[in-house]
Amino acid sequence: MSDRIYNVLFICTGNSARSVIAETLMNELGGGHFKAFSAGSHPRGEVHPLTLELLDSQGYETKGLRSKSWDEFAAPDAPQMDFVFTVCDQAAGEMCPVWPGQPITAHWGFNDPAAAEGDKEEQMKVFRQVQTQIATRIRLFLSLPLEKIDRMSLQTQLRDMGKQ
Repeated sequence: MSDRIYNVLFICTGNSARSVIAETLMNELGGGHFKAFSAGSHPRGEVHPLTLELLDSQGYETKGLRSKSWDEFAAPDAPQMDFVFTVCDQAAGEMCPVWPGQPITAHWGFNDPAAAEGDKEEQMKVFRQVQTQIATRIRLFLSLPLEKIDRMSLQTQLRDMGKQ
């Protein structure tokens, strides 16, 4: 892989669970070749406590994680994104801002762990399942030879991953 660092934005409506998990995993699994961010179309204003508990329990850095609006990343001074992934179906159906630099976009829908019911143990089980699904998708993405794939083929492959 080249020395280039790719910027990746994960979007979910509330930016409290799935997108934050994806941001954290991409920053860890990306081996310094990716800088991940997360945002929401209607951010809740705080990261879900079970998201933080799950990531903390696995040794991931959670300091600085916050629920924020996607408007931060559509601003002229925002980092230019190479990839933008929606990770919830609701956000995928919303009118997104125009992203500077024309990033490659794809929808990778996952169930909302924040909507899980039951006691804390049952809820945490759902959070772990969704995290595993997100990690699998990110690992597939990271296995692609990005510098060797043309933009159109890459776009198709990333969208196809979201259908799996």
